[in-house]
Amino acid sequence: MGNRLSKIYTRTGDDGSTGLGDGSRVAKDSARVGAYGTVDEANSTIGLVLASELPDAIRDQLVAIQHQMFDLGGELCIPGHAAIFDADIDRLEQWLDAHNEDLPPLKDFILPGGGEAAARCHIARTVVRRAERETVALSRLEDVRPEAVRYLNRLSDLLFVLARVLARCSGHGEVLWNHERRKG
Repeated sequence: MGNRLSKIYTRTGDDGSTGLGDGSRVAKDSARVGAYGTVDEANSTIGLVLASELPDAIRDQLVAIQHQMFDLGGELCIPGHAAIFDADIDRLEQWLDAHNEDLPPLKDFILPGGGEAAARCHIARTVVRRAERETVALSRLEDVRPEAVRYLNRLSDLLFVLARVLARCSGHGEVLWNHERRKG
């Protein structure tokens, strides 16, 4: 296990810099800090989903994802470190396929909503998408393993499908975008 924090404040960041996992220091507004910070934010939103009533299988998957998101944050915080692998992405795809199998095909856009758990899942999805964009932006400046971007991309897809599943489980149903509301 790594170092334990016995003192939360260190004052080392008072100058606008922060330490990376390899010991180097960077500006707090660097692309790297933005990427792993948004991964942390996304992980927190998944915690918000977990605070809802959920089927056990979905709860177990989201807890596993939270651990992987922490690993991904570590990968982005330590340049050159690898923590997310093809098997992790494959597992997301398996879950995605299994949840999507019983859903009807989409014919309309879905609005965020469909009950509390589904709405929270939509929030998590959008924050994961932002983490993906920030990780892509970082990859244009520094080396980032493609697995990190692929993981975030699949995770946002999974969260979309889980939001659909949760909307149906809750009895609220999916909220469809009414594109004809302005006609006439």
